Amino acid sequence: MAVPPPDLVRLAELGADLGLSEGELAEFAPAVAATFASSDAVEALYRRSAPTAPEREWQTGEHPLDAWYVTTDIRRAADGPLAGRTVAIKDNVAVAGVPMTNGSATVEGFVPTRDATAVTRLLDAGAVISGKAVCEDLCFSGGSFTSKPSPVRNPWDPARNAGGSSSGSAVLVATGEVDLALGGDQGGSVRIPSSFCGTVGHKPTFGLVPYTGAFPIETTIDHLGPITRTVADAALMLGVLAGPDGQDPRQPTVTEPVDYSAALAQPATGLRVGVVTEGFGHANSDPAVDAAVRAAVEVLRSAGLEVGEVSIPWHHDAMHVWNVIATEGAAYQMVDGNAYGMNWQGLYDPELIAHYRRGRAERGAELSRTVKLVAMSGRHTFDVGGGAYYAMAQNLVPEVRAAYDTALAEYDVLIMPTLPYTAREIPPADTDLGTYLDTALSMIANTAPFDVTGHPACSVPTELVDGLPAGLMIIGKHFDDATVLRVAHTYEQARGGFPAPTITTGASA
Repeated sequence: MAVPPPDLVRLAELGADLGLSEGELAEFAPAVAATFASSDAVEALYRRSAPTAPEREWQTGEHPLDAWYVTTDIRRAADGPLAGRTVAIKDNVAVAGVPMTNGSATVEGFVPTRDATAVTRLLDAGAVISGKAVCEDLCFSGGSFTSKPSPVRNPWDPARNAGGSSSGSAVLVATGEVDLALGGDQGGSVRIPSSFCGTVGHKPTFGLVPYTGAFPIETTIDHLGPITRTVADAALMLGVLAGPDGQDPRQPTVTEPVDYSAALAQPATGLRVGVVTEGFGHANSDPAVDAAVRAAVEVLRSAGLEVGEVSIPWHHDAMHVWNVIATEGAAYQMVDGNAYGMNWQGLYDPELIAHYRRGRAERGAELSRTVKLVAMSGRHTFDVGGGAYYAMAQNLVPEVRAAYDTALAEYDVLIMPTLPYTAREIPPADTDLGTYLDTALSMIANTAPFDVTGHPACSVPTELVDGLPAGLMIIGKHFDDATVLRVAHTYEQARGGFPAPTITTGASA
């Protein structure tokens, strides 16, 4: 589609801050129009090699907990480390030929033409893609009630939320409908639903797993990671997903391959565990959750790990850094930049960008209140500071990272509650804004800092708290995901496995 040249009225709007007279605008008009020849040429050149979506079958249907968006049965390799294992893909990740909504009316109707790198790697490893799991609206909620068209319900208590934004992924693993699931994490979205649903959720080191083909929120905090029933499955899946793909600038050019499954066989005896004081006792912490995590620490101590208490004052202030990056940065990229923004050398998705731009124009009123908050707050901060607040936040990230690194020089891993409380009831659709935002966002104080710093962090279930799951979060050094998983596995073995919900739907659609 040719780029239409602006008329003089539009040209005046475009140059309103440039001090141009009417005569100068008229003089500029043909020069501006001439530049669009290159835009038209680039589109024609791109179309010559742009992929087309493959024919893949998919189905829709009702699900007792509203966790499936569509179901599929996509296979490629008969052999491999994941041969025959079923996987749910969070619906912000592209599966070519299969509809994708990213939980939002603004993306509805989009069909990707390329598989995300993570999907390709899973298929090449023998996995069976069983479908797309529902996620929250543009993935910006830690609750599970902003997704379209329905909330995702917790398998331990369907009146409660499942956690977000990888809500459907955790539910489908918890109920046993799939063996494994892929989630995304920008503020805790792999670990939050894992804590609420009683699954294992591992946020890898930033850049370890390629994000290529997933709908971005903010390039500096985007992560993909496994959600599984056991730590062994998380290690196995991470081994398949990890490594550079050459298309994602979030990743280092080279990383040494690690056999995460083999690492689990190494004894964890003698590893040093630092219990982070500031991870406990938040204003909204449930003392019973804090106590469950302290009890889990004692399980590790009894398994031969050395335990100490460590204070990291930056842990409280890290949320301010995340807040600026995740609001101003997301408003600039995810909203106004139509997901991808500009100025990075990765693989873009022009079809998604164009589709989502139209969707926002036509159905922006249907966006969740969390996304609307981000758009308004982030735009205002950018208008006031021109990006200065975002720049200050990014310049503080090395200080925040160093604070955790200092503690990790003394300890092999750090530990704290994943979330301050267990799953809350799903609020009614007409709930007030304060309750809505509190239920959607108030649980991220411990999870979000590690999206900013990029440290690996794994949530594993503690003992139940009043009949509901809670999470123990284990944090490690950059690219030392293996040690994090070793400690998680040691805990799982010492306590004899993790509990399963009473609701096991057995339904696929």
